[in-house]
Amino acid sequence: MAPDTASVDSQSGRRFFPLVERVGGEGSRAWDIHHRGSQLKTEGRDVIFLTVGDPDFDTPLPIVDAVVESLRQGRTHYNSVAGILPLREAIAARHFQLTGQRVDAGAVVVSAGGQCALYSVIMCLAGPGDEIISPEPMYVTYHAVAGASGATLVQVPLKGDNSFHLNPDDVAAAITPRSRVLLVNFPHNPTGAVMTEDEMAAIAEIAIRHDLWVVSDEVYATLNYDGPHCSLVSLPGMAERTVIIDSLSKSHTMTGWRLGWSVAPGELPHHLNNLAQCLLYGCPTFIQAAAVVALSREFDEIEVMRQAFRDRRDRVADLVNYVPHVRCLRPEGSMFLMIDVRDSGLTSIDFAERWLEAEGVCALPCDGFGPSGAGFLRISLSAPMATLEDLHPPRPFCSRP
Repeated sequence: MAPDTASVDSQSGRRFFPLVERVGGEGSRAWDIHHRGSQLKTEGRDVIFLTVGDPDFDTPLPIVDAVVESLRQGRTHYNSVAGILPLREAIAARHFQLTGQRVDAGAVVVSAGGQCALYSVIMCLAGPGDEIISPEPMYVTYHAVAGASGATLVQVPLKGDNSFHLNPDDVAAAITPRSRVLLVNFPHNPTGAVMTEDEMAAIAEIAIRHDLWVVSDEVYATLNYDGPHCSLVSLPGMAERTVIIDSLSKSHTMTGWRLGWSVAPGELPHHLNNLAQCLLYGCPTFIQAAAVVALSREFDEIEVMRQAFRDRRDRVADLVNYVPHVRCLRPEGSMFLMIDVRDSGLTSIDFAERWLEAEGVCALPCDGFGPSGAGFLRISLSAPMATLEDLHPPRPFCSRP
């Protein structure tokens, strides 16, 4: 890991701790085009935002009613830092449904969203001198989380020419004596790739052979379009080393509620609980009460949303592949679609900037997601079908069937 350098406050001249540099960098700059779009919207431009993975569906009404009733009952006080017992039991039941692994409530620690859970887990598993191995392109906050821990992030490429599937040989080649954590995210953000059974078995064998912790970010588990979700934790020898990160943000269109969790083995939940005491001291009880309702019932709206994302995926993929010099890979999961603009003569950043300025469409260039993201744009399918069907690429790539 390169030596820490300290930033200096431009007004006072006082130094910041090097942490501020480690949580910045390329990952944080990936959102520059989104901020530019927000500025144009403030100036009165009509901007279509396809940058953020925020489902354009309402939270099912019974969940909303539950939080209102919980507030009226006065459930606004401190509660268990790890999460109220009924919620942790409901999460354990959901975990079994998705992964086939039976756990009790003691394995669950509730957090303010999956991002908070991921941060907390990495802080407990890795530090200076350690290496965290993760496929790239990757969700942009992974850079900052690894940096905050002081560990070195080792990136393993997901190649577009291989449909962004993880090659176990690349993972094996990245292992060193300092390797401590393998951080994976499938269904994958930003690419939408899903690991095959053979790929998962090979990754599990590597993790066991090198005695690695595995942190599996599975927030898109319910947005798996071409088959049932399969988790690394379900493979032999993986339960004792695998931590699952999940949340209600995507599955129940509850991004703003900030309710996520980790399911962890051994004594790790105890350490996560200690860390939670000095972070948020628990999540709001009224939100947790509503989360129990979310996890304890079946909602038709959730399947409607899932089918809508699948239909949008298929339609947008077909439309993009009609445009000269650009193409896209049909994602196997998640709510994103990758557009390959390498044959357009433009960099992904230039393409994104032209698309925003000329057509008012805001999409993320994937350079900030990792080196293998260069030449690709990520668009979120979180817009109505009519809006997505009416998108036009930046001139001169405007021909349509």
